[in-house]
Amino acid sequence: MTVEIVLLALVALFVGLRLYAVLGRRTGHEQQPVTRPETVPGSEQPAPLADAAPERSEGGGLVYEEAAAGGIRAIVSADPSFDVARFLEGAQAAYRMILEAFWKGDGEELAYLVGDDVRASFAEAIAAREAAGHRLDNRLVQIERAFIEDARLDGLVASITVRFDADIAAVTRNEAGEVVAGSMSDAVDTHDVWTFRRTLGGDDPNWLLVETDEA
Repeated sequence: MTVEIVLLALVALFVGLRLYAVLGRRTGHEQQPVTRPETVPGSEQPAPLADAAPERSEGGGLVYEEAAAGGIRAIVSADPSFDVARFLEGAQAAYRMILEAFWKGDGEELAYLVGDDVRASFAEAIAAREAAGHRLDNRLVQIERAFIEDARLDGLVASITVRFDADIAAVTRNEAGEVVAGSMSDAVDTHDVWTFRRTLGGDDPNWLLVETDEA
C-alpha cells in the first residue's frame, strides 16, 4: 500500500509540472531575454512604449510584433521571471505535443495541455473522425518560424498569441489502413494562430492553449 501511495504521488507531481517543463524551462539556447521594462532615468516609472520596435532574434527572425510589446512589458513587470525566448521555445514544443495528441485522439493528454473550450472542440472533432472510421497519420515536418503576434495582461491573467508557420504531412486512413486523403510525401504549409493563457502568481505554472485560429 505504501509503495502504491508513493507511486501515485509521483504521477501527480509529474502531471502538475508537465506543461511547466514545456513552457517554462531554460535550455541554454534562448535568445536574449526580455527582463524588466526600461525606466525613465531618475524615475521608477516605465519608459513610454510609443517607440517600441519589433523584437528580433540574433538570426534576424521575428520574436514578437510591435503590437505585442506593451503586453509583454506588462507581463514582465508582473512576473520578472518571464522570458520571451524561453516561452517561444516552449510554445513550439507544446505545439508539437498538442497536435500529436489530437492526431492520435489522446483526450487524456490534451486535458493537461488545453483549456475547456479547446478541449471540447478537439473532442468533437475526434469523435466525428472515429465515427467515420478514420484515423490520422500526420507528421509535423518542421516549424519554419514562431513569433508572438499579441500579448495582454488582464489583472493577473496573461494571454499570449503565437503564430506558427509549419510544414505538416497529413494523411487520413480508413479502418482498413487505406489512404483516403493526403500524402506523406507532400507536406502542406500551415499557418496557425494559437493563444496561451496563465494566471500569474498562481499555484498552477501551466500555460494552457485557450484559442486556436488560422492565419
